[in-house]
Amino acid sequence: MTSGFYYEVIDLSRIHWKPIKLSPQQTLALGFAVIIVLGSFLLWMPAASVEGSSLSYIDALFMATSATCVTGLILVDTATHFTHFGQIVLLVMVQLGGLGFMTMTTWFAIVVRKRISLRERLVLKESLNQISIEGIVRLIKNVVVYSLVVESIAACIFAIRWSFEMPLGKAIYYGVFHAVSLFNNAGFELVGGYRNLTPYVDDFVINTVSMILVILGGIGFIVMSELIDYPKTRQLSLHSKIVLSVSGFLVVFGALVIFIFEFSNTHTLGPLPVFDKILAAFFQSVSTRSSGTNTVDITSLRQATQFFMILLMFIGAAPGSTGGGIKVTTFAILIGAMITMIRRKEDVVLFRYRLAQEYTHRALTVTFLSLLLIFIVTMLLLATHDYSFLMILFETTSAFGTVGLSMGLTPHLTFTGKIVIILMMYAGRLGPVTLSYALQPKNKKELYHYPEGKITIG
Repeated sequence: MTSGFYYEVIDLSRIHWKPIKLSPQQTLALGFAVIIVLGSFLLWMPAASVEGSSLSYIDALFMATSATCVTGLILVDTATHFTHFGQIVLLVMVQLGGLGFMTMTTWFAIVVRKRISLRERLVLKESLNQISIEGIVRLIKNVVVYSLVVESIAACIFAIRWSFEMPLGKAIYYGVFHAVSLFNNAGFELVGGYRNLTPYVDDFVINTVSMILVILGGIGFIVMSELIDYPKTRQLSLHSKIVLSVSGFLVVFGALVIFIFEFSNTHTLGPLPVFDKILAAFFQSVSTRSSGTNTVDITSLRQATQFFMILLMFIGAAPGSTGGGIKVTTFAILIGAMITMIRRKEDVVLFRYRLAQEYTHRALTVTFLSLLLIFIVTMLLLATHDYSFLMILFETTSAFGTVGLSMGLTPHLTFTGKIVIILMMYAGRLGPVTLSYALQPKNKKELYHYPEGKITIG
């Protein structure tokens, strides 16, 4: 009788390996996660920080998430903590995060004349919030060209302006960095000292160019493409009409409210001449939509102004843009649905177009999931941080809307707080609906319907 170990040789060639099929939403979620992780390791390297001030990995992960999700919340001063290498890593992540990694990947595929598959077109559709895949490759070409042209023009103007106060090489570097950051609504800056753009509150050139960049990046590439083609086509889609009208209203209304609330505040608009007050009010109104830059001290604003800015950050920019929030189209549909209900009508009508109920359901879902996320994160931060409710709500909404404005809480976040805000920025960039689709298993078609019921509402 013998004893011993027995083993069986498995022929791996006979095993049928099934490739993992990811949905478009899962591909987007995974792609952004990969960029964040890679970027975090680069920022963690000693070469990314000035000598003797390397980041811990959690801080590097936070900064990488903030850049890739084009948020702009910072734990350390971008201008003084990072070397040129670290700043360039941040800028590359901002560009990839703003335009979307699939946009950049597709652009390179087009350059080398690689065929774009149907699956890739579906992911692009999800990335740019398009209704269909028709014309998606043409839109990608336009997106990259428009972005590079706008950023280049703005970089030249910034460089000329800053050449009056610094060497030409540094001015060009500043111009490129801020043009890319502002167009992608990221909010990273090189002024230093956590001052953001407050030293330029009365600078007409920097304020105007910055606002134009933020607005162009915030209205979305679909709208930008239609505006460029408008002289030939003489028509705009319903989407573009809603985005332009609602965005314009929110910018003007926001500036008016900020101007009124802060007119006599000696720490913000009070000491400024009337024209500079108007300029600063418009800048803050535009910035709260998603850019994260400011020319007045956010912590010195009145509480009414800070709460109003939370509302603007929650609404955010347009679909398919570099901004976050629930989006202006969602806000428009909600207002339209409310008016329809009050008037006892059946259809939501915008610009003489009737909207299918699917849009109202999606708008309600996006808004409810967004509010739920903000409530949960706010409660978690309140439980782990000894700061005011308004400060924590402001920071949470800023992270969700990928805005980047801060009342000063971010540098004081605990380890738990950093993790929570990282997840919030990630969810805000992907969108709550896209993220929920990515996390759930494959949807199966229902083979039956329940009987209809009736309840009382209101």
